Amino acid sequence: MANLLKGKKGIIFGALDENSIAWKTALKIKEEGGEFTLTNAPIALRLGTINKLAEACNAQVIPADATSETDLANLFTKSMEVLGGKLDFVLHSIGMSPNIRKGKEYGDMNYEWYLKTLDISALSFHKVLQASEKLDALNEWASVVALSYIAAQRAYPDYTDMAQAKAMLESIARSYGQRYGTKKKVRVNTISQSPTKTTAGTGISGFDVFFDFAEMMSPLGNASAEDCANYIAVMFSDYTRMVTMQNLMHDGGFSSSGITNNLIERLSR
Repeated sequence: MANLLKGKKGIIFGALDENSIAWKTALKIKEEGGEFTLTNAPIALRLGTINKLAEACNAQVIPADATSETDLANLFTKSMEVLGGKLDFVLHSIGMSPNIRKGKEYGDMNYEWYLKTLDISALSFHKVLQASEKLDALNEWASVVALSYIAAQRAYPDYTDMAQAKAMLESIARSYGQRYGTKKKVRVNTISQSPTKTTAGTGISGFDVFFDFAEMMSPLGNASAEDCANYIAVMFSDYTRMVTMQNLMHDGGFSSSGITNNLIERLSR
């Protein structure tokens, strides 16, 4: 499916290292003929290896704190300058919880950190969309995708305040998708991905158990980061131009399975 995204231009948020979905997506979009700028918070750029990705993709890195309206305005303005016009796609692959990082239990939340979780992991999505709209940065039929997780709908131990952040993220996609679709034919969706062995994912306590359980519950098995990158590429293409305001399950069938033979066999031992 070479050149699926030929002529399309965009921004990819959140490529930290080779394990990240955003990193895999950047490589896939490059393979399919798309052009883009890469961005992450300044501290993440220092910790990660994004310059290696930028070199491989012939992409410019533009630092931006996704919680800063000023940084986002600069990011969209510079991206249009670098890429030579309005944009056709944006990937929001951002999520961080100070409470999870510092091992706080759900009944002992630090509320200042809780608000930071919501700001970084969800409200930033609204800020990205609002910045792009105010600058008229997106072409008609552009596609904006954010990455979510099924904890937005179901309770998972140790996912704590990130569950609320993902629920908020999906709500923003619906509300802004309606607005942006009406005004500019821009589509806005979230993808609810399987547990994935990224730097962010493996930082959650009990992640290995989440991963193994989902693998047993999914008829197709867990979707990999590469699988997700392929799906995102299709969502950025013209083949999905009538899909908007959706939370799209990309989980090997996990979300629709009550129980599977794999799990029955495991529990019967």
